[in-house]
Amino acid sequence: MSNQRVVLVERDGNVGILTLNRPEARNALSAQLSNELREGTQELDEDPNINVIVITGAGDKAFCAGADIKEMAQREQDPSSAPPPAQGDAQVSGPGFVFSAKPAIGAINGVAIGGGSQLSTTLDIRIGCERSMFRFPGAAYGRINATWTLPRIVGMPMAKELLFSGRPVQAEEALSIGLLNRLVPSGRLMEETMELAHTIAGNPPEMVQAVKLMLNDYVGMRLEDMPKREQQGRAGLVTPPANQVFSSFLNRGNK
Repeated sequence: MSNQRVVLVERDGNVGILTLNRPEARNALSAQLSNELREGTQELDEDPNINVIVITGAGDKAFCAGADIKEMAQREQDPSSAPPPAQGDAQVSGPGFVFSAKPAIGAINGVAIGGGSQLSTTLDIRIGCERSMFRFPGAAYGRINATWTLPRIVGMPMAKELLFSGRPVQAEEALSIGLLNRLVPSGRLMEETMELAHTIAGNPPEMVQAVKLMLNDYVGMRLEDMPKREQQGRAGLVTPPANQVFSSFLNRGNK
């Protein structure tokens, strides 16, 4: 295992930034990267000063090209010669983003394939550029993943098509089916991602986090139970007074 960190953890105000930093390997998910990603996610999730987490990949080719196939092959040939793999879904730290109350935004700077595409679907928001491309080839390689995340984003029929076929999804199509929230020029990708992240981070974090948890809870819930869940969530929150929240509007009326 390399002594050099392969996941960079940075902070910009109330926004935490995770950068997959193996550009020479298209940010493939080695055991070291998977472990550091899990640790970095936990570090930012537990930091009370961080309200939003942004994740991206280093370089201009890949967000994350999936599993480190060379390391996998090496491990199969000689288990003692390569680090043991991360266990289960922790390999891509996906559930950490899903179950964290903090919003997670992906700046999809290049291809997201296999484990990389699965990782992208665990994020709340994805912003892409002309280099963005997704593939979910698990079934073609004897793997099963993204079955519990992708349908929530693109719907069941489209998820079936992408998971059954493993075909590439280019940036324009990804935008049209909701796999990307926005499509921006690559030169502005991080700028626009951080602008959105800071906008979200500037809102009351307890309110934003409550909204995320409610939206996640609604999955599979009966329609008649949804208003009850919202009422329960509101009951535990302190609502700021109107004259504080809407001060600019109220003051405008006095001019």
